[in-house]
Amino acid sequence: MPDSGKVDGRFFDRRIYPHLGAEREEVRLGPRHGVDFGVVDVGERSLVVATDPISIVPDLGFERAARFAFDVVCADVAVSGLSPAYLSMNFTLPPGMTDAEFAAVWEAIDEEARDLGASVVAGHTARYAGCSYPWVGGATVMAVGDPADLVRPDGARPGDDLLLTTGPGVEAVGLLTTLFGEKMDLPESVLDAARDRFDEARGVRDALTAAAAGPVTAMHDVTEGGLDAALCEFAGSAGVRLDIEREAVPVRPGVEPVCAYHDLDPWRVTSSGSLLVAVEPEGTDRVLDALADRGTTAAVIGHVDEGEGAVVDGNRLDHPQVDRSWDVYADYADEAN
Repeated sequence: MPDSGKVDGRFFDRRIYPHLGAEREEVRLGPRHGVDFGVVDVGERSLVVATDPISIVPDLGFERAARFAFDVVCADVAVSGLSPAYLSMNFTLPPGMTDAEFAAVWEAIDEEARDLGASVVAGHTARYAGCSYPWVGGATVMAVGDPADLVRPDGARPGDDLLLTTGPGVEAVGLLTTLFGEKMDLPESVLDAARDRFDEARGVRDALTAAAAGPVTAMHDVTEGGLDAALCEFAGSAGVRLDIEREAVPVRPGVEPVCAYHDLDPWRVTSSGSLLVAVEPEGTDRVLDALADRGTTAAVIGHVDEGEGAVVDGNRLDHPQVDRSWDVYADYADEAN
C-alpha cells in the first residue's frame, strides 16, 4: 500500500478482492480495481453505487470547495450514464470547523443536489478530535435506471472511438496554483491560465451529456495517477487495447508550464473532470457536438482495438501506481504550516 493515495492493483487483488462478504446473485458488478462503480439488480432496474471521500479545502472558500467536492463524489456514478439520484453523506468534521462554515458547505451541496435532481436520503454529521482538513468524511451516491441505459465500465469494444474531455492535469494544476500560486516563480499570465483550470475539474454533467448523445459504450474519469492510470484501467476493465495518438490529446493552457515547474508529468497527475469516453463511431460527432455546446473541450484521441493494454504512439503504457502531485501539495501545505 502506498504511503498516500489509493491502493494499487496488487494490494487490491491480494488484500481486498478475496474478502467481499457474501456472494449475492443480484450483484452484477462488484468491486474491481480501477472500476468506478458497482451495479445491483433491483427487480427490472439497475442500482448503481459508488463511494468516495469528501474533501474540503478551506482556502478555496467553503462554498467553492463544497461544489467541487460534490462533483467529485457524484462523478463515479455519472460515468454509468445514469444521473445521481440518492446520496448518503458522512461528515467527520474537525473540531475547529464552525457552524457557519459547515452551513456554507451544506447549503452549497444542497444547491448542487437540487440542480442535479438528487436527494440526500441518509447521513451522519459530527465533530471528532483528530479529524482534519481536507478529508472530512465520505459519501455514497446511487442512481437507479433501465439496464439498457447503463454504460458499463467494461463495455468498450474494438472499433469504438476513444474521446477525452478537457485534457490531462487540470485538477492538479488548477488546485496547486489556486492555493499556492503566489509561491511559484512563474509568469502571472501562466498562473492565471492555470488557475482557470480548476473550474474545469467538474465532469458530472459532461458524463451525462455524452451518454445522452451516444451511443457511448464505456466511460472512466481521470483521477489519481492521471491519464496514464486511467488509460491502463480503462483497457484492463474491458480486456481491450487502446491505441492513442499523443498529438491528438487536448492540453489546456497553463497545464504544461506548471507541471514542468514541479517536475510533474501532466499525464500522470490527477485530473478530475476529465473523462475517457468510448463511443460507437456513428455517435462520435454527436457526442463531440453535445460537449461543445456545453463549452467542454473534447477530442478523439485514439481507438479501441483487439488486444490488451494502452499504447501511445506505439509505446505501451505502464500504470504509474502513485500520483506525485499529492507530494507537491503536501510540501506546499507543510511549508504554509
